[in-house]
Amino acid sequence: MKYLLNGHSLALEAEHCNGCGRCEEVCPHAVFRVLGRKAVIAGRERCMECGACRMNCPAEAIAVSSGVGCAAAVITAMARGAEPGCESCG
Repeated sequence: MKYLLNGHSLALEAEHCNGCGRCEEVCPHAVFRVLGRKAVIAGRERCMECGACRMNCPAEAIAVSSGVGCAAAVITAMARGAEPGCESCG
């Protein structure tokens, strides 16, 4: 799925990345990959700006403004009959 703003607020400071892979693990849309012991943004257009990567990065190498993507995830979950909340965000 592509999001309208294509992760425009997503930023990765590779020099701070420790290569732990948490961003890759928690991202619901596979925006990140760890290559050569550093994370890279592999799919910015898939970023829904939920903030899961930022919240789980122990090196604080990721910045993103949580935006409408997170709200869309909540609304979609509710439409499917799931418990209200942000399952996609973690």
